Amino acid sequence: MEEPRTIKYTPKDFKSDQEVRWCPGCGDHAVLNSVQKALTELGIPKEKFAFISGIGCSSRFPYYMDTYGFHGIHGRAAAIATGVKTANPELSVWDITGDGDALAIGGNHFIHAIRRNIDINIILFNNEIYGLTKGQYSPTSNRGLMTKTSPFGTVEEPFSVGELVVGAKGKFFARTVDSNVTLSTQIYIEAARHKGTSVVEVLQNCVIFNDGIHEVVTGKDVREERTIILKHGEPMIFGKEHDKGLVLDGLKLRVVKLGEEGYNEKNILVHDAHEPNPGIQYMLANMKYPEYPVALGVIRSVDDHSYEADVENQIETIKKDATIKCMDDLLMSGSTWTID
Repeated sequence: MEEPRTIKYTPKDFKSDQEVRWCPGCGDHAVLNSVQKALTELGIPKEKFAFISGIGCSSRFPYYMDTYGFHGIHGRAAAIATGVKTANPELSVWDITGDGDALAIGGNHFIHAIRRNIDINIILFNNEIYGLTKGQYSPTSNRGLMTKTSPFGTVEEPFSVGELVVGAKGKFFARTVDSNVTLSTQIYIEAARHKGTSVVEVLQNCVIFNDGIHEVVTGKDVREERTIILKHGEPMIFGKEHDKGLVLDGLKLRVVKLGEEGYNEKNILVHDAHEPNPGIQYMLANMKYPEYPVALGVIRSVDDHSYEADVENQIETIKKDATIKCMDDLLMSGSTWTID
């Protein structure tokens, strides 16, 4: 019997020989580095990885990975990734997409991949703009944003990625910031180990067409007060002095200050990423500054059966009772005639 391989990789092993052609300072560079770091921790052979993308700046990603990859057409990455995983369940399949690619032309594929709970990992780069096509507003652009296609400000309400994922019956949703490589790496590891569709939203900066769009919550001087990094099983506490927390006040979340109104660590909400009922996770995913801190980390992670596993089980069950075992059986089944 062949001994199992001990696989030891470094991030360099996953770097291709292609020149990385994102703009200097683009958040995509940090995402690439985080993913390459994460893959070294999974113990999966390189030939078992497949990176699939659609169209957009983020979709150049497969060229920069020394793995199998496929650069698809606009919005279709989730559909292609679904086919790859269903045809070969042994692969670790990653869908690299952006807010325009996934949520506009690709919106239908996105929500149904999530609904089916196919064991793929979707990384959604959210810079709230169409970067590759030079600065049009996207499905996540804030209302009022002035762009080339909304010169007087958008009049649309944007999608919340987390709300969309939970609404599509998603079982894994996490959020990170492009520049936080340590947090991102850990999230990608957890996403890869989750059996089912994992969606990771990356608050990513486009230095050319939407520079600083997330700085109001991710800026170095404010991020500790305006974001909260959730950890399963730990109280939801944040702030530079770790003096703020989240409580459930009726049917809503509320920010409180520890030491006031009788609040202390013991009566702050404890994060339960594994709770099947998504109610509180839904509220956490939708928190926005200034009323709330923006939630980072793994917000929802619930075990459930996956699509490709169910397909495999169905095939095996049907094969056991099938009278047709080969092509000859198929050709000779049903009504047949013998010609003299």
